[in-house]
Amino acid sequence: MTDHNTSDTINWRNLIAACAAVCVFAFSLGEMFPLLALTMRSWGVSETVNSLNAAMAPVGILIAGLIIPKLSHSFGAKPVAIFMALATAGVFLLYPVFPTLLAWFPLRLAQGIFVATLFALSEAWVLANASGRSRGRVVGIYATCISATFGIGPIIVAWTGIGSYLPFLIGAVVLCLATIPISRVSTDAAGGHEDDPHVSIFAFFGKAPLLLLAIGVHAMFDGGMLALLAVYGAQMGMSESVAALTITALSLGNVFFQIPIGWIADHTSKRKTMIGCFLTVALCMGLLPVAITTIFAWPLIMVSGAAGFGIYTVGLSELGDRFRGTDLIAGTSAFSTMWGFGALLGSVMCGAAMDFFGPHGFPAVLFLVFVLFIAVQAVRSYRQSARAAV
Repeated sequence: MTDHNTSDTINWRNLIAACAAVCVFAFSLGEMFPLLALTMRSWGVSETVNSLNAAMAPVGILIAGLIIPKLSHSFGAKPVAIFMALATAGVFLLYPVFPTLLAWFPLRLAQGIFVATLFALSEAWVLANASGRSRGRVVGIYATCISATFGIGPIIVAWTGIGSYLPFLIGAVVLCLATIPISRVSTDAAGGHEDDPHVSIFAFFGKAPLLLLAIGVHAMFDGGMLALLAVYGAQMGMSESVAALTITALSLGNVFFQIPIGWIADHTSKRKTMIGCFLTVALCMGLLPVAITTIFAWPLIMVSGAAGFGIYTVGLSELGDRFRGTDLIAGTSAFSTMWGFGALLGSVMCGAAMDFFGPHGFPAVLFLVFVLFIAVQAVRSYRQSARAAV
């Protein structure tokens, strides 16, 4: 079902509840990434095995995309979200109970499935309850909340350390608290009805192929940058502590620029805003090899982070403009699947490029991927213009 509503109707009850819930999820994820990685490193686990364990989360996201529409259609989105929040809390408590690699691989996979379901349903609620000309700004606020709360998680790890049960317990308690805002979401928050037909993500792919491709390219950037930007900085002469700050600079772009990007999308064209984000990232990746050893690397990285995540912000907003109900849940599930696939592909491609072509292979492969998408979009626009002229 396509929605062309241009009013500014906002259901604040559902919107605030969905944003509050996703902030809790983002906090827990931000806590788990460094906590698990540092704990495994203290065991003497190699970086390769550590990264393979981290890859279980995107694999879980891929799997989740296949089952989210069916689960929400069969049991209702709100009960499924509450169950997934409690199940994720349970996973957090199981990590210290079974402190072995053999257990942490399936636990990390389960965590990816549960958290992806929570994000997909929350995104559907956000999109369905902020319509018309305000949707881009609301999605920008949503994206800012994710980025800001994600960054709080590592602070908890720094405070508690990694040698006790406490950080896992804090994460579990916070996730249980997520059920409170979820319970405030109305049962029809996604704009659909119980008798609406089930829409699988496979059926949805044909409805918005270029939009999903854009999300996949964004995820390649996201996965590659998060996995290897600090490594790239270290190989180019930064100390390890300074190289780690490149991820901070990347996230600052997400925090400060998503609301302005959403505002621009609302007042101009979402498609043109997205292409502007693609062009900006391509330019930044092209300039990064020249700037990485200078002070200009920091604003360049921040701008690339803002534009890179801006693709997801504008993409979500466009999804909300075009679809409602079960289509919307299938769409956010497809976004999750494309993100999981793209993040895996991006990290692998960037790593292989660095191995084969040296450090600069990392920004080069991202530059080429973004230029290729821009070319695909240009060809599509040309063909549409040609058909319209006939």
